[in-house]
Amino acid sequence: MPILNITVSATPDKVPAKQVSDILMKHTGAILHKAPALTAIAVHYTPREQWFVGGESLVALGKASFFFDIKITDETNTANEKAAYIAAVYQDLQQLLGELHEVSYIHIDDARPAAWGWGGLTQQFRAVQKMLM
Repeated sequence: MPILNITVSATPDKVPAKQVSDILMKHTGAILHKAPALTAIAVHYTPREQWFVGGESLVALGKASFFFDIKITDETNTANEKAAYIAAVYQDLQQLLGELHEVSYIHIDDARPAAWGWGGLTQQFRAVQKMLM
């Protein structure tokens, strides 16, 4: 797993969801070592005229932005991996979206294994089952 939610300051016709997804899949697999088959991505759009930083719209500021939240199981990635991931995703999204406002956020949420899961089973349950095999 993880689950990734991203909102970009664009429209689907200008920035196709597949391009955003491809960037996130690439780095989530290569840097965070997450299984592609268990990686879910939701891409959302907010037009630049409806996105504000410091009280000014991105249109007025001449910038683009994004907010990206990824949930991973706690203790499955190092601080260095997370830092490399944040840098790589930011760089590739800047290439895709254009000049980014510095206030473009990436949040890696280290979720406790007992507090989340998929397919009706917690990550903690899966880890215990794996150890028993």
